[in-house]
Amino acid sequence: MAQEVRLDAVDRRILDALQNDGRMTYDTLAERVGLSASAALRRVKRLEETGVIAGYAARLSAERVGLGLTAFITVRTEKHERIDKRRPMDLFSAAVQAWPEVVECVSLTGEMDYLLRVMVADMAHYSRFVMDTLLKHPSVQDCKTSFVLERVKAAALLPL
Repeated sequence: MAQEVRLDAVDRRILDALQNDGRMTYDTLAERVGLSASAALRRVKRLEETGVIAGYAARLSAERVGLGLTAFITVRTEKHERIDKRRPMDLFSAAVQAWPEVVECVSLTGEMDYLLRVMVADMAHYSRFVMDTLLKHPSVQDCKTSFVLERVKAAALLPL
């Protein structure tokens, strides 16, 4: 587990501002958080170097790029080591990295082993993914799907 980085109030204001607009200039950022532009730049660079800022990206509209169906799939994998001495969960974790439909995968406690957030064009695309990819993986024992009817809240920002 990554070590927590100590953040002061100014760091948190910087992070909050950049979460809302990662394209703002250092002059604008400095004005918002009460620093000089050079001091804001130094702080941002430190936050990047320590991994607090993991990267920058544009938030896209899934529907506008042709991904109109979101599904949450719980997956149960087999637990026994295979003859080649690789754990089924390790094999599954590695395979998920190559599946573009899976935009998030987390390991769970409880009855199921993983939760996948899958984004696809439509039901036909979903069916192809499940039948031709997910269920054909040798580690997968079972899966259950819930489809998103409506996004009630989709926060991309961390609560600082």
